Parts: sequence; structure tokens; C-alpha cells
Amino acid sequence: MVKIYRFSGLRPDRAQAAAIASVPYDVVTTDEAEVILKKNPSSFLRVVRTDALLRDIPADDEKIYETARENLQEMEDQGILTRDEEPSMYLYRVKQGGNLYLGLVACVDVDDYLEDAIKKHEHTRYDKERDRTRHIEATNANTGLVVILYPDEGEIFGYTESILPEGEPDAVVKTESGVVHELFKISDPVSLSYLEDAFSRVPATYIADGHHRARSAVTVAEERREDGTYEPEDGRFMAILFAHKRVKIHGYSRLVADLGTYTPETFLAALKEQFEVRPYGEIDDTVFKIAPLREAAGTHVVHMYLGGAWYELSAPVENPDDLTGSLDVSALQKQVLEGMLGITDPRGDPRLQYLGGARPLADLEAKVDSGEFALAFSMQPVDVETVMNIADAGMVMPPKSTWFEPKLLSGLVIHTLGEGKKE
Repeated sequence: MVKIYRFSGLRPDRAQAAAIASVPYDVVTTDEAEVILKKNPSSFLRVVRTDALLRDIPADDEKIYETARENLQEMEDQGILTRDEEPSMYLYRVKQGGNLYLGLVACVDVDDYLEDAIKKHEHTRYDKERDRTRHIEATNANTGLVVILYPDEGEIFGYTESILPEGEPDAVVKTESGVVHELFKISDPVSLSYLEDAFSRVPATYIADGHHRARSAVTVAEERREDGTYEPEDGRFMAILFAHKRVKIHGYSRLVADLGTYTPETFLAALKEQFEVRPYGEIDDTVFKIAPLREAAGTHVVHMYLGGAWYELSAPVENPDDLTGSLDVSALQKQVLEGMLGITDPRGDPRLQYLGGARPLADLEAKVDSGEFALAFSMQPVDVETVMNIADAGMVMPPKSTWFEPKLLSGLVIHTLGEGKKE
């Protein structure tokens, strides 16, 4: 049984939505966020990435989180964000190229997370989890969406399509890349009751994106239970629910700061002891995935950028029945990152960084060519059924194994917690 809840969203009106909506906090660097905020000071990045406004202090300074709280409160005080009077849910539609995505924004239950009715497929990274926990504590709000998949053969999705209002959206934003984001408020009690009842018959849901936001929201709820300030709204966090067959998955690239004791030549030689290594030749670096030179069932395929050239690494899967061990990212972590480079903690080692899979390959090349990183790995995507099977088995994938689309904007709707800790 899965519980979903209505909530009184805090959000901009239609006229201001485009100026306020921002990319999620975790898809831009501090430098990139600073550039956006200089061009558009109204961007919701002033709440979710306040570090870009305060470059002269450490990124984990308490002032960062205090300023986030102040900026969010200022937007509400000035009427830039207003609260819906009646608890509602929201339909969020994304038009991206020829693809159309439709998700339901509602609150989900902290206890469902703790009892594994909301399943996870990744461990969180310590630094990012602590950052979002402090952000939720300071702002007293869920400012970004956790993307959750629900198994559905059409009933729930079909119903959400049927209740999509025919009039103008409550908010509409068109990004520079041409992606259109639309938000529709759903407050009809009959529709909301139907959705609540339909989800009560869903045995489990699956986090697709936002593991850190979810875990941090749960941590805040647990802390408030312990210190006696807990209120029911603290036990819920904001999510967007998509039917499992109606999302896309991309790979998640890896960037490595140095080669350890290897030179580029000795590193390639060592790789050839474990993989078939073939120069790839020219690629289209405007896209975000490299097509394998030779696709074969039961074969790991990873693409590597080193010394200005792309290579394809391939090797047989040792145990196809091992759900996680048979993943390309697992082979890369075990045999290369850990086995050769000594990166034993993919969640916290500063030598290892990640780049979202929908970024063009040119971005990977630029980070290596600049000398910021020594090499990069571009990963093939896994399918959604594999992700769900791993979660069902109580297993986890290596960190940053999947990049889900659509990516949602922040600032179109916000869920605020209870009043117990507000100053």
C-alpha cells in the first residue's frame, strides 16, 4: 500500500513562473549557477543554490542555508510565491522534442520510505545528503521534486490524462533548449480521492531521481520526531510520480581527477589485460551517448576519453545472474576505479566526479582537455525494469548509475513542512 497526500503548494502565478523556475540544484555547478543568477536574479537558484551568491565563504557555511531561508521567505512576503488555499495535487507535463511526459505531483510518506514501500536503487553520497538535510531544515520546505516511478499498465496514467484540464496551465515555462514545462493544479475532491485510492493498491514505488532529497527529507522528519517538534506535514515529502514505462534513462558519466601511479601509456596497457580496448575514432560530441562499435549480449561496454581520444572497452559479463555485478558501472568500479586507481569509495572520494548523462559528450571532452580531469567514462543506459528488479531484490546500484528524463524544474511548486521549527 502506497500513500499519497494533497498539500497546499507554495508557487508563483502564471505571469512570474518563467522568471522564477530554475534547473534543479544538482545539474549545475556553482559557477554555472552564478552566471544564471547574474542574468536572472529572480531565478529560484537564489533559494536552492545560494552558494552561488556567496562565493566568498565556504560552501558548507551556515550562512548559505540561512540565506536560502531568508530568500524563500522574502519571495513569499513579497507575494512572488503564494500558497494555494485548498490542499491539491498537480499535474506536471513536459514537452521535449517529440516526447510528452506527464507526472503527478503529490506528497509521499516518510514511513513508506522507511518501510521500503518506496524502494531505492542507489546509496546516497554523504556530502550531498548532509547538504540537502541542512537546506530542508533551514528553509522548512521541500524545494525540489523527488522523481518516483509506479508500476502501471495504464489505469492510473490513463486517469491522470483524463483529468488534465483543457484550459491554460497554471504555469508554463519554455526553456532555452525549447523544452516546455506546464503545471496544472488539481483540486477536485473526487479526482483526488480516486488517485489516493488507486495508489493505495500499488504495492510499491521506486525512486528514479532525487535519492538525496528523499533521504534528507526523511532525516529531517526523524530528527523532529526525536526532538518533539514533529508535525504530520514533516512526515511527508514532495514527489512527482511517473508511470514506469513513461520515462527515459541515460547513462551517468564518470570523471577521474588523476591516473594515480600510471601514465596514459601504462594505463592503457593495464586496461588491455582486462578488456578489449579499441580506438573509437571520431564521434558526434553534440550527443550524449556513444553507440557501441559491437553490441553483444552478455558484454560490458564502456567508452573512455583519454589523451584526446575515445576508446571502447569491452569484456564478457562474468555472472549474468548477478543483478548488480552484471552492470557496466559495477565492472568499471570494481576493475578500473577501485582495482587500478584505488577509488574504493565512489560515494565520497574527491578524485571521482559525475556528469549527468544528458550532457553532450563535448562537456566531458572539455573537462579532460582543460586538465581539470585526467580521463572520462561515458556509460550506456540500463533499462527501467533492471532498476526496478534491483530495488525489489533489496539491492543497490553503484552511485550515479542512472540519469532519468524528464528533468523537472524547481520553483514551480514547493511543499512546506510543519511549523514546529520555524523561527
